[in-house]
Amino acid sequence: MAFGKSKRDETKTDPAAEDPEVEAQDASAAEVVEDEDPLVTLAREKDDAVDRWMRLQADFQNHRRHAQANIDTAVASARSEVLGEAVTILDYLDMALAFEVTSEEAKNLKVGVEMTRQQLQALFDRMNVKAVTAEGAFDPGRHQAVSTVETDEHEPGTIVEVVRGGWTIGDAVLRFAQVRVAAAPDAPADEEAETDSAAETDSAAEVNSAAEAAPEEGGEEALEAPAEAGEEKA
Repeated sequence: MAFGKSKRDETKTDPAAEDPEVEAQDASAAEVVEDEDPLVTLAREKDDAVDRWMRLQADFQNHRRHAQANIDTAVASARSEVLGEAVTILDYLDMALAFEVTSEEAKNLKVGVEMTRQQLQALFDRMNVKAVTAEGAFDPGRHQAVSTVETDEHEPGTIVEVVRGGWTIGDAVLRFAQVRVAAAPDAPADEEAETDSAAETDSAAEVNSAAEAAPEEGGEEALEAPAEAGEEKA
């Protein structure tokens, strides 16, 4: 009759538990813990708790700074977008104020437009929005060149005309100023080619005329010499 294996036989034993050295170490550690002064144990646990609390506090501070930085970036982006549209409205107001009016109704309307512009400019002053200076040398950090003008009246790289004004908000550029920049005048390539071709043609014509004139002069001298010789013989 076959008997099955008992559960005790099937249970695997832990090799480490049977190791005498491991058992000795565990026993010595247990003795140290049991022999440790309760005050020392409490002090160690207190230090561990304080260390964990400081780590959590640092993680919380980092998280708060990161969240605040994201909020500031989002607010600045939204503010720049709104103020960018506002400076375009200011351009339209300036265009409206540039027209001359004669009737009383139009004058009253112009006064209202001027007051609206003043209010908008006051908002820009509060938000630290300032116009970009578009004079002197071209600055790629604040200006955008839409074209160049060949002229001798200005140094190359100097702003000649402002097409659209620019604005800054703090140290950041809200809108680049569109300008035309002076450039040194250069002769067109077609004119230079025509000038060189004309000079070569004139030089070739002079050479040909000189070559044609030489045989004719020699022939006249040859005809005159025999005639003089015949007269002497006679």
